[in-house]
Amino acid sequence: MQLKYVDTKEEIIAVNKKSKHIEPHLHNALEIVCVTNGALELGVGQELYHMEKGDIGFVFPDIIHHYQVLTPGVNTAIYLIASPLVISKFADIMQSMAPEYPIIRAEKVEQEVYRVINAILETEQPDITVAQAYLQIVLARCMGKLNLVEKSNVGSRDLIYQTVSYMSANFKKKFSLEEMAKDLGVSKYVLSRLFSQIFHRNFNQYLNDARLNYACYRLENTRDSITNICLDSGFESQRTFNRTFKERYKISPSDYRSKCVKDMLL
Repeated sequence: MQLKYVDTKEEIIAVNKKSKHIEPHLHNALEIVCVTNGALELGVGQELYHMEKGDIGFVFPDIIHHYQVLTPGVNTAIYLIASPLVISKFADIMQSMAPEYPIIRAEKVEQEVYRVINAILETEQPDITVAQAYLQIVLARCMGKLNLVEKSNVGSRDLIYQTVSYMSANFKKKFSLEEMAKDLGVSKYVLSRLFSQIFHRNFNQYLNDARLNYACYRLENTRDSITNICLDSGFESQRTFNRTFKERYKISPSDYRSKCVKDMLL
């Protein structure tokens, strides 16, 4: 398991792109995924849900989730991420509740929902209020089809979950293994063994990966400058960011962004 924390200055992000493996992560935004071609596996907690064309998945804020692509061929989906500020009256519900089964099958989705999701996708940034209005229509049409349960029943509250959650909330800051262990109420030796045995990396490697994964998401899905992405990801300087990024991905951040744009157009 590895963490990616999604956060952005954009209030709504909507993109139709090739589906790919995305490691376990969580964020404080609502995520909606609509399969447009092929299939996709949505993982929530320890469950994996198969999705096919037309199926729509809902991941409420602060729920660990991931994606896998197990079907050969072309697999694409619309990914829509909305900050709590634009969820409106649904925000309170999503803070305490979560779908027991996060998928609405295609045969139960009203055609209007697909039209509205595509309208969000085509909305220009200056018309963000229009996209917000469309989002309310999607939620109004779909929320009643989801059986909601207490969020504490989805996922786990064990030390692994606490570790992922803590990293997601703090990876942009400068902190030590000792400080994290104290905040979680465990010894640093217990936490160190957890990183080694469960995440197969040490504390610093995990923290660095969390920052890089966040930076990759911003490079793929926003137009923010590389300098801002670097600093927002928790790196002390762009020089360190560029070096660390290239060591892991064998490519510069700017080339990575260019490659992602080309891949989306294929």
